[in-house]
Amino acid sequence: MGWILATLIAAAAQTGRNAAQRRLTAELGTMGATAVRFLFGLPFAALLLALVAMARPIPVPDSTVLGWAALGACSQIAATALMLLTMESRGFGVTTALIKTEPVTLALIGALLLAEPLGPARMAAIATATLGVVLMSGADWRRGGWRAASLGIVAGALFGLSAIGFRGAILALPFGSEPIRAATILAISLAMQSIIMMVWLAVLNRPALAGIVRRWRGSLGAGALGALASLFWFLGFALTAAANVRTLALVEVVMAQLVSGRVFREGASPRQIAGMALIVLGVAALVAVSAR
Repeated sequence: MGWILATLIAAAAQTGRNAAQRRLTAELGTMGATAVRFLFGLPFAALLLALVAMARPIPVPDSTVLGWAALGACSQIAATALMLLTMESRGFGVTTALIKTEPVTLALIGALLLAEPLGPARMAAIATATLGVVLMSGADWRRGGWRAASLGIVAGALFGLSAIGFRGAILALPFGSEPIRAATILAISLAMQSIIMMVWLAVLNRPALAGIVRRWRGSLGAGALGALASLFWFLGFALTAAANVRTLALVEVVMAQLVSGRVFREGASPRQIAGMALIVLGVAALVAVSAR
């Protein structure tokens, strides 16, 4: 069950990467910290692909592959920015739990736009996860709690859309083993994201670009963890259905809560802990029902 190990490694690396990005947000701003994972992840991805190319032929992407990769790349940029915005007002662990509502959001979008039936089991799972969000965010809605919760939920939906794009790109490659496909799409997507972020910062936020250069050591660590996490997410998507990966990835909520308490010294109230548990339960139930 290689996908299990790949998903666990990806979740651990992503938790570390998110923590590193959060530390950089105060100095670089949201878009500057967003750019770090892509700009400093690209050299690691390029090196990996070069090493792979020495042993095996690399598949050449066509327009279909590039289209899927672009969907994943752009969705991931937006999702990362919204995630960091949410972390500014919500705890690290709370934000991670909100992001994991992604399967619920995608199920509701499918029901509204594609007329896909939900059924009693899906409705119960959605209600459970929604109650979890209410418990985590509802008590302080008068002070903007729902705005932060909404940003986290939208970020989760965009991360889900990026997973669809990346898996589509991996499957559309003409040949290659799972690791070769994962390494190829990782390099392509990070190249796209780096170009987009460089242009954005050069035109709209040059101080953030200068800040990234000054904080290159911390940024390098975040980029390395980001490239590692993405590689193993892609490997998981190549080995099994995205639903399996998403379900096991809920372990990231537990990892993030540990980091939230030990690194950022952020406590969680009993209400928030109960909300996280309901979100995990609801999302896991929804994915289980959808996989039948």
